[in-house]
Amino acid sequence: MDRITQEAYNRQRVIKWARTHGVTAASIRYHVSRKTIYKWLKRYDGSIESLKDHSRRPHHMPRKQSRAEEKLVERYARKYRGDLLLGYEKAQKKGYERSYGCFKRTAARLVKPAKTRRSVRKNKPYQRAEYPGQKLQLDVKFVPSYCVADGKKYYQFTAKDECSRWTYREMYDEHSTYSARCFLEKLVKTAPFPIRLIQTDNGTEFTNALLVVKSKHRTLFEEGLAEMGIEYKRIQIATPRHNGKVERQHRTDELRFYRHMRMYSLADGRKQLARYQHQSNDHIMTCLGLRSPNHILSLYHGVLW
Repeated sequence: MDRITQEAYNRQRVIKWARTHGVTAASIRYHVSRKTIYKWLKRYDGSIESLKDHSRRPHHMPRKQSRAEEKLVERYARKYRGDLLLGYEKAQKKGYERSYGCFKRTAARLVKPAKTRRSVRKNKPYQRAEYPGQKLQLDVKFVPSYCVADGKKYYQFTAKDECSRWTYREMYDEHSTYSARCFLEKLVKTAPFPIRLIQTDNGTEFTNALLVVKSKHRTLFEEGLAEMGIEYKRIQIATPRHNGKVERQHRTDELRFYRHMRMYSLADGRKQLARYQHQSNDHIMTCLGLRSPNHILSLYHGVLW
């Protein structure tokens, strides 16, 4: 039932009450003026249609535009679709005497705007990693406050291999380049393959590239990469999809780990995260054909080093 029909039924209810208890009682009960109720009573013939609002369009418009004026507007509005002001100027030279506002309103009514075709975004072909360790994505996840008992802030540094989806995590209480350097050292020692390239976003815990003052100064993280001979790549600004694999892993960690844990200190959080870390690389993944990251790594055993 549309809004107009609902209003008509409401008016019918008012009329029935007015005929039973009087117009004044109906006015008090339904908060409608007596004059309005008398108008509805006069109009009502037993059907709902008689109680619907009538058109308020005037029967006679002395200053209505003629058909010749409308054709003139339509002609120049189509010709100068992108510049109605110029079209109005040309129409004036042909005898159009209405205002520019009238010209625009008439043009909007008679001439439909041109449909603009949206260009379909074509992403550049992505070169996938061909072997474990060729490229790892690094990112930081803020540990949710609902699972932290002591009220402090903690951060999970995560590294994910693009080929095997092998994942390594560590928890810190600092969101700094020092924590990133410590995480890098542990990652290199723990990874079951040599790391060739590491990709991160432009966060200050990884790089100073976006800082005006220290843009040319290397962070501890970048110095560590240079000392270990690991190539470094930064994604474009405001494009987290380029680090989509590790971002998706953070979502999975939220669902499988953080929603079911409660930590009371950094040591407690690290202990629980290490237990989850030990199990996570044995879980199957659809992107790996329902195989686990450790299973994929076993296929490359003997050719990585």
